[in-house]
Amino acid sequence: MTEIIRVQDVMLKEVLSIDGMASAKEAAAMMKKSGVSELLVSKRDEDDAWGIVTVMDIIRGVLVAERDAETVFVYEIMTKPVITLPAQMDIRHAIRLLDRVGIRRAPVDDQGEIVGMVTLFSVIMNADVL
Repeated sequence: MTEIIRVQDVMLKEVLSIDGMASAKEAAAMMKKSGVSELLVSKRDEDDAWGIVTVMDIIRGVLVAERDAETVFVYEIMTKPVITLPAQMDIRHAIRLLDRVGIRRAPVDDQGEIVGMVTLFSVIMNADVL
């Protein structure tokens, strides 16, 4: 029997977050400095949902739209709510879910707390899935 690889086994443990009121320029600078292609967007309060902003969101919402990155807020271009993956989920099921909904990354949830980020790239780089 094949050993089950869990989402928590391949997730990136460092998850950077940004406030929705930050500018797209600030988000891009944070991504560039940290070498990531996504940022979790903080909840406004306990009843709010997490958001996510990606490089593609910035490209579509700022560059393609020919808008000023300093005047576009993250909340205008982010995706919210995000689909989260349970830390204990079998990675094979997680990959199928990401594929079905057409996304490349998802925050990892462990009992209501975001503990990591899974990207399709992190799966290929960190798991013996092939």
